[in-house]
Amino acid sequence: MWLIMSLSAVLGIVLAKQKFDAALLVDGKTKHKTCKNSVEGFEALTLWLTKQEVEKVHAYLEATGSYGEDLAVYLHDAGHIVSIINPARIKGFAQSEMIRTKTDKMDAALIARFCLAMKPKEWTPPLPEMRSLEALVRRVDSLIDMRSQEKNRLSTSHESVTSMIKEHIAYLDREIEKLRKQIDELIRKNPQLKEKEELLESIPVLGKATIPRLMAELDDLDKFNHVREMVAFIGLAPREKLSGSSIKGKPRLSKIGHAKLRKALYTPALVSIQCNPVMIDFYKRLKNKGKNEKVIVCAIMRKLVHVIFGVLKSGKKYDPNFKPILA
Repeated sequence: MWLIMSLSAVLGIVLAKQKFDAALLVDGKTKHKTCKNSVEGFEALTLWLTKQEVEKVHAYLEATGSYGEDLAVYLHDAGHIVSIINPARIKGFAQSEMIRTKTDKMDAALIARFCLAMKPKEWTPPLPEMRSLEALVRRVDSLIDMRSQEKNRLSTSHESVTSMIKEHIAYLDREIEKLRKQIDELIRKNPQLKEKEELLESIPVLGKATIPRLMAELDDLDKFNHVREMVAFIGLAPREKLSGSSIKGKPRLSKIGHAKLRKALYTPALVSIQCNPVMIDFYKRLKNKGKNEKVIVCAIMRKLVHVIFGVLKSGKKYDPNFKPILA
């Protein structure tokens, strides 16, 4: 395994859906490149690195869900070292440097400096079966979104196209069911996935649709040294506006994080308020303190993350009588 100290070239990368910005830091000098977030763009980055006379880099990408996975795998397969960083850590580093202006170009350079200083650990790509699970889960999400759009159109469409929309909805229903069966089969055939599924199934409020999503998006627990890091990764860490010694405004959720995981945890949080005695008690305590409903639900979601983290990290099924895991 290469260590960052053995490499003189560091590459910080900021990803978006359509493009990415890269900052190459070599011998204290920074150069920038913007490329498409596609195979064509990955090849353009490789060509650019060659022109800079750089054979190997330690590349650093923020954890941004599916946007950066293909690039991370591409760079890894090309022989580069890759590290994936929690965006919350980058934000803290930016605050320590008192950086206020924010652009993708500046963020890429910031990531490169952060990683040169902090030396995050090397990332390895998910196993093939995990990548298959991710692809299947995300395809289900896409079809569910498509079905919702069609159902919305149905109420306002002219009668001349109503039957076609209904046929398309029925087709999407069949495809979603087919994909879910593929997901079940994939998990059933893989002992590691099956073990993880059984651990998550021990948490009563997690349903059959939620568990594969959690498994797909939380595939590598080693990147989280503490549950706080998982909370920040998902985007459930509250933050306050600070000015001197005073607090301005109410605490609110950081917008950094994994929106799909937040969405996946929302319904289980609502269910737990109805059926889990510990969560019900927690809900009542927050309600008595005057917290609004949104703040309370987000707090419940954070508690669920603590439970999920504890179960997966320990490899032990959830024990409803072990209250400290929820408190």
